[in-house]
Amino acid sequence: MSSKQTDAGAVSRPVRPRVCLTRKLPDAVEARMSELFDAVLRDDDTPMSQAELIAAIADCDVFVPTVTDDIGADVIAAAPDRLSLIANFGAGTDHVDVAAAHARGITVTNTPGVLTEDTADLAMALILAVPRRLVEGDRRLRAGQFDGWGPTHMLGHRVRGKRLGILGMGRIGSAVARRAHAFGLSVHYHNRTRVPETMERALDANWHDTLEDMLAEIDILSINAPLTPSTRHLIDGRTLALMKPDSYLVNTSRGGIVDEAALADALAQGRLAGAGLDVYADEPRPHPDLLGLENVILAPHIGSATHESRREMGEKVLINIRAHMDNHACPDRVLPPGARLSLAS
Repeated sequence: MSSKQTDAGAVSRPVRPRVCLTRKLPDAVEARMSELFDAVLRDDDTPMSQAELIAAIADCDVFVPTVTDDIGADVIAAAPDRLSLIANFGAGTDHVDVAAAHARGITVTNTPGVLTEDTADLAMALILAVPRRLVEGDRRLRAGQFDGWGPTHMLGHRVRGKRLGILGMGRIGSAVARRAHAFGLSVHYHNRTRVPETMERALDANWHDTLEDMLAEIDILSINAPLTPSTRHLIDGRTLALMKPDSYLVNTSRGGIVDEAALADALAQGRLAGAGLDVYADEPRPHPDLLGLENVILAPHIGSATHESRREMGEKVLINIRAHMDNHACPDRVLPPGARLSLAS
């Protein structure tokens, strides 16, 4: 089943490549995988250990990991020469050492685009729920602490007219901006590069050259940037101190962007009014100091958890595998920073 170089220069791929999955995927996706490939499925829907990842990658042509798998240089070093594709089931690839894979000649793909609307929906849900103390109110009622309506009972803050700051105006950030605009929020954003003027006009979005400038002006921060070395702990004690005491933070991107200890301290000390989190630096465990706070909503990483999203993610994985095996360009190839795609790739 090993691949080889043909006289014409194209790589000969196995007709039925051995495709190893690290997690249980939706039944329809697994059924299609089994039809097309020699698929090695998982019955146990728990993350693999590093030893299990190394053993799994050592016996396949295509490896299909998820966000819960740490595909570092040690795992990639265990891959056989015949492994030519890591087809990630997910949009983020910060858990994959893309540079190490690239150095081995292993293509890496992801599933962008299909998570956008669902993740933006959850971000908007948190933007609405946190200032109105919705989950806190649910907890109080279930605990028998609701004695009836009162003029000062469970007061929160109106969303309409507030300033929403979006960190990362990519696909998801733009989708959040569209939703926010419909709810009457004023949209502000900070991005590595300014988006085109036509897009700014369409979203009625205000550009801030620096994160610090934006944080000082906004009422709600929505984090929609990818996790990179430059964004890790970008929101820390220093940057949180720039936000107004009656402002809110929502993170549906990656937990590592926020210093959770600093966030918990700001929430506990009243230097931030509330937060809504769907992602954590050490998943599945949030920082322990967050657990006892009433003014934070802790969601269990469900930003893209819809039947539609999972099915479309699976379809993307299948498309990338089939394109790769047919010696066509993978539509969702991920390259390490600074790398360029040659015409022969």
